[in-house]
Amino acid sequence: MTYFSTNRQTRDVPLKDVIVKGLAPDGGLFMPECIEPFSPDFFDSMYGMGLQEIAFRVALHFFGKDIPASDLEKMTYDTLNFPIPLVHLHDRLYVLELFHGPTMAFKDVGARFMARLLGYLTEREDREVNVLVATSGDTGSAVANGFFKVPGIRVFVLYPKGLVSPIQEKQFTTLGENITALEINGTFDDCQRMAKQAFADEALNERLKLTSANSINWARLLPQSFYYFWGVAQMGKKADHIVCAVPSGNFGNICSGLIAKRLGLPIHRFIAATNINDIVPGYLADGKFQPRPSVATIANAMDVGNPSNFARILELYDRSHKAVCADVDGFVCSDDDIRTTIREIFNHRKYLLDPHGAVGYKALDNYLGKHPDNCGFFIETAHPAKFTEVVEAATGTKIPLPEKLARFAAGTKQTEELPATFDALKEFLMNRHT
Repeated sequence: MTYFSTNRQTRDVPLKDVIVKGLAPDGGLFMPECIEPFSPDFFDSMYGMGLQEIAFRVALHFFGKDIPASDLEKMTYDTLNFPIPLVHLHDRLYVLELFHGPTMAFKDVGARFMARLLGYLTEREDREVNVLVATSGDTGSAVANGFFKVPGIRVFVLYPKGLVSPIQEKQFTTLGENITALEINGTFDDCQRMAKQAFADEALNERLKLTSANSINWARLLPQSFYYFWGVAQMGKKADHIVCAVPSGNFGNICSGLIAKRLGLPIHRFIAATNINDIVPGYLADGKFQPRPSVATIANAMDVGNPSNFARILELYDRSHKAVCADVDGFVCSDDDIRTTIREIFNHRKYLLDPHGAVGYKALDNYLGKHPDNCGFFIETAHPAKFTEVVEAATGTKIPLPEKLARFAAGTKQTEELPATFDALKEFLMNRHT
């Protein structure tokens, strides 16, 4: 399969170049030249499959022409060696829990798959591959742990100083070895801008072999479609008019869901659920995509003012506002709404939400209240213990730290602090590799 850039100046790129380069030479994001739907037979049999088998079948559909099936099967099964349960909360409303992996966040799926795929594609390379990733929280921890001690790969994590939760920070700043954490005096948007400038800089790329592990990289984004298939499979054949609410920041997660829908997955509608950084809900309302500086909220992973992956969504729908709106609703949640939702669901349903999952729950509950013939699930993106300050304040309850997180909390932070300028990043990377 070949790929093209959303900026439409780069075409016919093979899979290896897509994964290793991450970003297209023209600055756009890679998309497959063709998205061929599954046959109806696949969906007839899907309901009897397990998570790993479904994920392998989806991976084979996209990567099977480039990677032997036996190798792809091993990557997929190794990636998904943890459960992703669908939990019934009440009435027609369910939650898909994506926090049972090594770093207790949904990004474990994409990051672990990408680590295996990139390692496979570059195992015979004669020089080190440098992974550059910007994070507002969970991407950094998932990528750092996914690539930890992988031979031939070094990871640089850019994150905004003071704007990720303490436990998220510990998950990628305490590893050492081939992981370097870069603490940026700015916002996530600054980190993302600096990373994109690095990928576009000829001198830097001549010195280093750079690739991205953000969801701008196709190998990080596409595997996230696995769990939408698994969520629908767990809903069962009899479920009708399934709606999925996705907490959204950089819009890679919901983009992968929309790709799954394009493959034929029977999800009736998606809800792009955001905090007050409501750029995409604004677009859905009036057709105008107007990026702006992000605003800090208690759902920090969604504090994105210029969501990169929205370019892919526009490409998927031929840049038609009407077509996007036919499949996607928008929903905006304030910090006060998030706190109230966490408290009420804990008190009334005995279920603990993280701030991002609370946005997804609120969006889905609102939608189902208006559409009684629908059912659905929302994405719970991270374990609530990763946001103890917010969740404990909202519920008045002490949250025990799971063993997986406690191990990170005991580690020693190791970072390099940089100003929010590309020149500073370039100088650091160049000097690191002289």
